[in-house]
Amino acid sequence: MLEIIARSKNGLTFSQVAKALNYPASSIHCLLLTFERQGYLCRSEITGRYMCSMKLVRIASMALDGVILRERASPLLRDLCASTGLTVHLAVRERNEAMVIAKVSSMGGQNIATWIGKRIDVHCTSLGKCLIAYLPEDEIDELTRKHGLLRHNENTISSPKKLKQELEKTRTLGYAIDNQEEEIGVCCLGAPVFSPDGAVVAAVSVSGTDSQIDFDNCEALIEAVRQTAKAIAESVSTSIGETFLSGEAK
Repeated sequence: MLEIIARSKNGLTFSQVAKALNYPASSIHCLLLTFERQGYLCRSEITGRYMCSMKLVRIASMALDGVILRERASPLLRDLCASTGLTVHLAVRERNEAMVIAKVSSMGGQNIATWIGKRIDVHCTSLGKCLIAYLPEDEIDELTRKHGLLRHNENTISSPKKLKQELEKTRTLGYAIDNQEEEIGVCCLGAPVFSPDGAVVAAVSVSGTDSQIDFDNCEALIEAVRQTAKAIAESVSTSIGETFLSGEAK
């Protein structure tokens, strides 16, 4: 339905959509109404024609950014994994959670129970803390109110006040840590990936055992993660600019 309407120059009426799809009229009406209510279609009060809205354009842009992000980040993530011997993750914020979109593991390294597409809590992971640390305070309050602060073990942050203190620390230092907060024996160190306008679009982290990551002596590791995050940001920014300038993105 969306493809048919998108191909039309001036939109389509209800009867034109129904004729093109040959579905029951009741089903067509229900789908059109749902798409309109959700903001994917708009209907002209004058002609009654349905047209695609800018929300679809925004979704397409987000998808393009996600593809570019993974493609451009992959070699940098592999380099970070090779230099540290640790498992490397790249994640983005999806509603109230962090979602892993890339993972690189070293051969013979510690197996970390994560996978591409896995959703993880934002309050007890280095990736999640990086993704929400720069949000407005009211958004953080709403997030914690809706999603809660699930307690995984005795190390997990379980109070909004302590979480805000941790996020302030993340902003000050430019990186976040997970000291066995989600899983006993597993530590993580992450850094935010910024867009040109200063928004956090992703986060990169290294994960390993508590014996592999020593937070009392990890300056070199911190620098490696932060430099990788910076390189990803620069690479993605350049790539997106080149794509739009070349006319590949419509």
